[in-house]
Amino acid sequence: MFRIGNGFDVHAFAEGRPLIIGGVKIPSERGLAGHSDADVLVHAIMDALLGALAAGDIGQRFPNNDPTYMNADSLDLLSDVFSDSIFSEWTVSNIDSVIVAESPKMSAYFKEMRLNISKTLGIGISEVSIKATTTERLGFCGREEGIAAMATVLLASKKNKIGVNDNAKDFSRVRPRGFQRQGNDWKNKRWKDGNNGSPSFPKRSSGKRWNSPMGY
Repeated sequence: MFRIGNGFDVHAFAEGRPLIIGGVKIPSERGLAGHSDADVLVHAIMDALLGALAAGDIGQRFPNNDPTYMNADSLDLLSDVFSDSIFSEWTVSNIDSVIVAESPKMSAYFKEMRLNISKTLGIGISEVSIKATTTERLGFCGREEGIAAMATVLLASKKNKIGVNDNAKDFSRVRPRGFQRQGNDWKNKRWKDGNNGSPSFPKRSSGKRWNSPMGY
């Protein structure tokens, strides 16, 4: 079984604050305003995780009027979220995320961001994708008023292996369209078995075969 969650977060630029994204302090004249460290990427990932299990959002879990979370490290908050018992039967299959910002440039810090997030969640770095884009000077991100981030998380159940579901329907008993049962196998009613068991098709007068009704 799989569950998918999407997360989105926005923070405005603010003077006198560090710019922290993906747990990495990025050189910048301005940081992001927020109650915690305002790590917009990690916040989007947390919301995606919670959304996958219909477990609310980070605003409910970490209220911005609670002094406990003042300037909190968002990677610690991410760890707190994923340590919740609701995730005990789930593992993160992969994360795909996008940072939306005109500046500063982010690509030099992607590997460190991916490493921070993967270590926090106990998954491989290859399971964490981070990209960045601009809005071509459009909107609040384009005017460099803030930074946004989006994330999608795929959770896989620990109970079943990928592709295996004990409650799945037994499709061996379902008659495929256009087929009829012969013993334990389904045969296409429109095919005639040749001597070698392969289908034979009606021929044109020129001797060429018609195209198979199954696309062969």
